[in-house]
Amino acid sequence: QKKRRAATARRQHLKSAMLQLAATEIEKEAAAKEVEKQNYLAEHCPPLSLPGSMQELQELCKKLHAKIDSVDEERYDTEVKLQKTTKELEDLSQKLFDLRGKFKRPPLRRVRMSADAMLRALLGSKHKVCMDLRANLKQVKKEDTEKEKDLRDVGDWRKNIEEKSGMEGRKKMFEAGE
Repeated sequence: QKKRRAATARRQHLKSAMLQLAATEIEKEAAAKEVEKQNYLAEHCPPLSLPGSMQELQELCKKLHAKIDSVDEERYDTEVKLQKTTKELEDLSQKLFDLRGKFKRPPLRRVRMSADAMLRALLGSKHKVCMDLRANLKQVKKEDTEKEKDLRDVGDWRKNIEEKSGMEGRKKMFEAGE
């Protein structure tokens, strides 16, 4: 147990020493970045000297506007180039992916959905027409079906054959002939 206590105490001491070193390194990096920033600003942005007359101020403003326009144009050009290259990268990666042919088809689930729900999902709030498929069907009257049934009974030749077949049918034919 004494060895364990010594090992954990040493481990904790090393850990705290590493954290202290890391904190000092972070402070040094922040200070170096600040100095680098100051140097860059001093190099690229000279101190602004405001002229006394109105005409000189207007000329200074025109120069600043021209610089701002040129910087905006450069920024826009670089953004467009970046968008083009990212689009090309996506296209090329898709082509590469297709050429490999190792794409997985996602597992599809069957979903029971009515036609109304499907149109509502596809069209959103634009869908107002109710698609009741049964409403478009032709309605059949019962009187028509009874007439058709009578016609079917008369015209069905199978019933006549069944009646004439066997001994009973011959007996009927014999009795009808007398």
